[in-house]
Amino acid sequence: MGRNQSIDSLLAELEPLAQEGYFVGLHIRFASPLMTFQTFAPTWTDHYTQNAYALRDPLIATGISQTGAIRWSEITLPDPFGIMEEAAKYGLVYGVCVSCGPMTSRTIGSVARSDREFTDEEVATISGIILRLHHESQPPDNLTNAEIEALQILASGERYANGAALLGISESALKARLSSARRKLFARTSAEAIQRAKDYRLI
Repeated sequence: MGRNQSIDSLLAELEPLAQEGYFVGLHIRFASPLMTFQTFAPTWTDHYTQNAYALRDPLIATGISQTGAIRWSEITLPDPFGIMEEAAKYGLVYGVCVSCGPMTSRTIGSVARSDREFTDEEVATISGIILRLHHESQPPDNLTNAEIEALQILASGERYANGAALLGISESALKARLSSARRKLFARTSAEAIQRAKDYRLI
């Protein structure tokens, strides 16, 4: 199973546990995640974005300051903007926040439901899924110089034929390098691979 399918499969495992949706930010670096997945209701995400809650969210602050799993009801950080109270109005009443990875590449996941607290078993299952997502999405350290060059040439706007000529290789060799880079970056398209490589600061 490729990395994309593996990530999709893990998110599918998370879905039935997240009655009111989930948010997963993978490998947060320089205050920005390399990848995010979320299924909270658009009404809540719009409200959250418009009010710039990410900068003040006690869930994110908790996930940054410690690793492990914690129920929302157990979070002791202050919430002066009443974000958790606001979330409850949108059905996000009970939840669990899971954080893993080093401070330089932290993954934070938050899963919500409206009817009851998560059981210990559910918390353990959710923690396992988030941890596996963190490992599956680990930035690659095995891109070759040739693959990086191929991505750079395409990122600069060159077409395949011209890019291959500039590198002194055949067009099929350039495409093979790009295909290999896409696989390692678990990207579906070359454009996505270029963006991932930029995100990972490889190009």
